[in-house]
Amino acid sequence: MDRKDENGSSLQSPLLQIISVQKDDTEAVTEQYKERVVELESVRRKYFFEEVKKQLWLAGPLTSASLLNFGIQIISVMFVGHLGELPLAGASMATSFTSVTGISVLLGMATALDTLCGQSYGAKQEQMLGIHMQRAMLSLMIVSIPLAIIWANTSSILIFLGQDPEISEEAGKFAQLMIPSLFAYGLLQCLNRFLQTQNIVFPLTFTSGAATLLHLMLCWILVFKSGLGSSGAAIANSISYCVNVLMLALYVKFSPSCAKTWTGFSKEALHNIPSFLRLAIPSAAMVCLEMWSFEMVVLLSGLLPNPKLETSVFSICLNTAETFWMISFGFSGAVSTRVSNELGAAHPSAARLAVHVVLVMALIEGTLVGTVMILIRNIWAYAYSNEIEVVEYVAKMLPILAVSHFLDGFQCVLSGAVRGCGWQEIGAIINLGSYYAVGIPSAIVLAFVLCIGGKGLWLGMICALVVQVVSLVIITLRTDWEQEAKKAIDRVNDSMTPESIVS
Repeated sequence: MDRKDENGSSLQSPLLQIISVQKDDTEAVTEQYKERVVELESVRRKYFFEEVKKQLWLAGPLTSASLLNFGIQIISVMFVGHLGELPLAGASMATSFTSVTGISVLLGMATALDTLCGQSYGAKQEQMLGIHMQRAMLSLMIVSIPLAIIWANTSSILIFLGQDPEISEEAGKFAQLMIPSLFAYGLLQCLNRFLQTQNIVFPLTFTSGAATLLHLMLCWILVFKSGLGSSGAAIANSISYCVNVLMLALYVKFSPSCAKTWTGFSKEALHNIPSFLRLAIPSAAMVCLEMWSFEMVVLLSGLLPNPKLETSVFSICLNTAETFWMISFGFSGAVSTRVSNELGAAHPSAARLAVHVVLVMALIEGTLVGTVMILIRNIWAYAYSNEIEVVEYVAKMLPILAVSHFLDGFQCVLSGAVRGCGWQEIGAIINLGSYYAVGIPSAIVLAFVLCIGGKGLWLGMICALVVQVVSLVIITLRTDWEQEAKKAIDRVNDSMTPESIVS
């Protein structure tokens, strides 16, 4: 007990009094610290969910637009499939050939605008978006000329590669009539990126939906009613893409939303084209290396025992994977836009948060879609074939596809962050090593040496995805976001000509 004086006051020593005061102060500081931690956690949650809303707002329309554009080619092949085996084989081969030799190249080059337009918009240099788009359009149209020459000689190239002459001739006719769609597709991708990087995404869904509905009607008329057959489907492709480009171009010209970013055609677009190509070429390599690897694996499936079954099942699996991949592609576009905008605005913390948020959403999406794949594995193949052998084989493949989609979702959104930062060269190197040093060799060993068959081919590609995801995660974790924001500002300033600075 404390000693007390004659008046009843405490005789506690000064040292004990000091300790008591310090204890009270410490408890008060601790309480303030706890309150501050709670407050900071509340702020973090607020910013996290705000970022979730922003990315979902972007990803939903982008996914819808991607699915609708992808549906144009699917619809064409479906209509041609009712004409017989030869037209179907020719259209399928032509679609695959044109995808490898043209579509993937233009798509890849256009993704350079994810960096250039996105960072310029974040830096409030709105007038540069129209100039970047014009540079991209000019570059892609020039590149389309040699690609069109390749398409014009499709049948000769396929025959030279040892394909069936009759199917090659049919594919050649189909590809030649699709040449106008090559130029339209390049313009469409530039317009899409121009609007996407401004967070204007709902018009993309509207115009894609309108073009797809038009394509359905055109295919019915040109394939069945006009007597053009498979040629009618190719012509419908070209018309649908051109109409989509026209609708978006009219929106850009007359919409108040683009008043600051589109100020008309400018001779400034003729300057700094090499700087665009320095980003566009690795962007194209990044996309093409990935897409070509899967096409190579499809060709390898034809070398397996029972090639008819293996090729059919692998084609179903690839089509399924591409369809579900569109969801991840929407999130990829969303995070690319968010990262590029925030880096251009010199907000490195917000860019880092955008990557963290999209990784969480990729985890959730991959788990949900993978679960759906596993649940529908016994019935999914009936959408493509009534052959019991095919249905049972696809049922065995879908759990593997579920794992593949889970990993593919992570690589897709991380690749979007790569585009937002402008790391396309790094992305191309990672894809080269992942798919061609690991993926395809692993697929060959598993399928042909260990005799696992089609499952071995897909497991080989999963090996590639693992390497790709791990590499991208390591790079992302080691990123100095403050330094990336400085690089973004430098890139925006370097892309500006004296005329644009004055204006």
